[in-house]
Amino acid sequence: MTDHASRWMLGLCTAILAAVALHLAEAVLAPVAFALFAIALAWPVQRAVQARAPKLVGLLVAVLVTLVVLVLLALAIGWGFGRVARWVIANAAQLQALYAAKLDWLEARGIGAAAALAGEFDMRQLVRIAQAVILQLQGVLGFLGLTLVFVILGLLEVGVAGRQLARLGQDGPAAAGVLRALTRTAGKLRAYMLVRTVMSVATGLAVWGFARLMGLELAAEWGVIAFVLNYIPFIGPLLAILFPTFFAALQFGSWQAAVTVFAALQAIQFLSGSTLEPRLAGARLALSPFMVLVAVFLGALLWGIPGAFIGVPGLILALALCEEFEGSRWVAELLSGRLPAAAAPPPG
Repeated sequence: MTDHASRWMLGLCTAILAAVALHLAEAVLAPVAFALFAIALAWPVQRAVQARAPKLVGLLVAVLVTLVVLVLLALAIGWGFGRVARWVIANAAQLQALYAAKLDWLEARGIGAAAALAGEFDMRQLVRIAQAVILQLQGVLGFLGLTLVFVILGLLEVGVAGRQLARLGQDGPAAAGVLRALTRTAGKLRAYMLVRTVMSVATGLAVWGFARLMGLELAAEWGVIAFVLNYIPFIGPLLAILFPTFFAALQFGSWQAAVTVFAALQAIQFLSGSTLEPRLAGARLALSPFMVLVAVFLGALLWGIPGAFIGVPGLILALALCEEFEGSRWVAELLSGRLPAAAAPPPG
């Protein structure tokens, strides 16, 4: 019992120290993690082109495709969030007057406690938040630029690294299992991003259409923001609902309008995230919703928004690795959220 408890304590301390190290090394490790993720997505393009053209052409095509995707993603993030932040700054006086009128409305109806609580918040704070968002967008551009450098260097060596891993796989079953897990992880990541992209586009279009129908200002921006945030499970869709809801309360000055916007956007997110996406993903990408939530929040705790995005791919990698070894398959079953075949309930 003492040895067993000591091993658990040692493992817990190791995990805590590893988490601290990951957090402290965020400036380097976060771009590297994103670069490895991008390489897993771009490598099939490079390999397909190299089968018909020189290696340099394949590398250039893969880098060009990655560059286009990163630039489009950066433009979408900067345009959507930047436009909303600038709108808030430009209309700060109007928003402040509307906010003061709502406080007077609360006080006139004897809701003094609510008015006092709301009075602690000032529109100038919202303006400062908007200005901070604009500054953060500049950091996103720098992050994506550094990631692109790592992607280019990684694509130059991905063929050599693959041959080295294959050679190591011949040395023993453990190395071969890791190689199989990495190969399966790359395939799962491509399937995951394909499903996420399709659902993000559909969600963004639905949010844009509803916002136009509702008469909500910045409808296109809300659609782009919903598209971008949908790549982050749980947290992203929640923020994509709360931002337009708060904005609708300010624009229309009516809690009924805010409730309508919240309910409609919640219905859109539920339809895409809980109904359509599981059907597209299928059993191949089945993950425990609880573990997905843990991965997203843990990634956000370690690396902020980039960590929240990379948390699920990290969970997919952990699942693939655990599936390869007998002693850790119970962890894979836990991460997948599926019952083992022997424990599955009989039909009917």
